[in-house]
Amino acid sequence: MPQAKQGDVVAIHYKGQLDDGSVFDSSEGREPLEFKIGANQVIPGFEAAVLGLDLGQSRTTRIEPDQAYGPRRDEMLITVGKERFPEGMDIESGQEFQLDGGSGDMPVVVTEVTETTVTLDGNHPLAGKSLTFHIELVSVK
Repeated sequence: MPQAKQGDVVAIHYKGQLDDGSVFDSSEGREPLEFKIGANQVIPGFEAAVLGLDLGQSRTTRIEPDQAYGPRRDEMLITVGKERFPEGMDIESGQEFQLDGGSGDMPVVVTEVTETTVTLDGNHPLAGKSLTFHIELVSVK
């Protein structure tokens, strides 16, 4: 029976949950996720959980932030003056924007709006969180 190893292209079904049990992502109802092991296409802990699985085997694994999206970093929070946004623009907490970061666009989320400032968070939404995945290996190429 094939076993997932470095360099293999694998397809997996998965469900990702946070510590409170909420599902943040799943392949349910979709095609399985396909990626090449060792090509840095998925977070390190996810790739490590797939390594060594036999075809058809399932595993549940908990991935700590350092092997997922990293810790939340305070330096990824920036506060800018409201004048930096188009006049009359309705800015609300939770809105998402793309900032030109010089080396490519950086996604940010508005976390606070005051009369004069807007605070933007450039952390990945899952940064600082432990993730639990249920993974099933459905093909190995």
